[in-house]
Amino acid sequence: MSIWEKAHPWLEGLVAYDPGKPIEETARELGLQPEEIIKLASNENPLGPSPKAVEAMQAAIQRAHFYPDGGGYKLRTAIADKFGLERKNVILGNGSNEIIEFIGKAFLNPGDEIIAAEHAFVVYKLMATLFGANTIEVPDPGFVHDLDAMAAAITPKTKEVFIANPNNPTGTLVDQDAIDRFMDKVPDHVTVVFDEAYYEFLDTPPDTLKYVREGRNAIVMRTFSKIQGLASLRIGYGLGPADLIEILQKVRQPFNANAIAQEGALAGLLDDDHQNKTKEITDQGRDYLQKSFDEMGLEYVPSYANFVLVKVGDGDQVFQDMLKQGVIVRAMRAYKLPEWVRISIGTPEQNERCIVVLRDVLGKG
Repeated sequence: MSIWEKAHPWLEGLVAYDPGKPIEETARELGLQPEEIIKLASNENPLGPSPKAVEAMQAAIQRAHFYPDGGGYKLRTAIADKFGLERKNVILGNGSNEIIEFIGKAFLNPGDEIIAAEHAFVVYKLMATLFGANTIEVPDPGFVHDLDAMAAAITPKTKEVFIANPNNPTGTLVDQDAIDRFMDKVPDHVTVVFDEAYYEFLDTPPDTLKYVREGRNAIVMRTFSKIQGLASLRIGYGLGPADLIEILQKVRQPFNANAIAQEGALAGLLDDDHQNKTKEITDQGRDYLQKSFDEMGLEYVPSYANFVLVKVGDGDQVFQDMLKQGVIVRAMRAYKLPEWVRISIGTPEQNERCIVVLRDVLGKG
């Protein structure tokens, strides 16, 4: 008997998440030194973490023989204070991805449905499949979430709706009016998940926390991986009504947020200067990339995040050709966008090198 006959049947067709190619792996394959390679594939912070976060993490290492605070008291309190909430409204995750898993564990059964935009983050569908649920993918004209169509797709089987804002990988944004109109239509049996990993890059972000304060069946996910530059620590958080967070706490593993991550996140959260610097370099880099794409006559999706989606022809081939020159971008076939690549915004020097290499591989030098 095959082991697959004992496993959940929906797992056999599950395709694991394929992350951006690491610098070290690329260096080994190409015979290059890691410092010769630039990675613009995973929407990471090119400035790295806040110096204050580094100092806090170094101090935390000295106490690595102790278990972390399983309740994340200090970090949850600081997050709550920042957003005018209470600690009971905050849950920590091993990255915000883990909070998607918490929601699935708490609410999804085989045969249930979730709703997401057609070109939204693939992990929503992956997690739904993990629990035997089906994903209803709603077309997104112009790569923007069609919230009216998503509301119309809700059925009695719908348990969760995911709204990524700004969306990954498209970088598009839905505004406050569209969100409010959508929330007016959502029935009580549906949990609305606002994925706001790129929230800090917005000049005037929509207010989704008002739904938390109103006690609606909604949760807002944010992360320390992007503007905070703490991606390797895997630390994120969810903000929701106290009763919803209480349910999610029951499916959370003890000590899921390690002590070094908690201390680094706490220091980074309070370092507004580093966040402002990161946003400034991101705004400048986004303008530079999009202007360069205009000059090359390339179609792209105007972005609100720290990356740009650009149409290059054969995305897989362009990825490989740029990789050979030590520039890692992200091919988009997994998102049903085989003609596109996603390019993260780096330092000015990294952005310039990326454009030089892209011009070369496309014959637009």
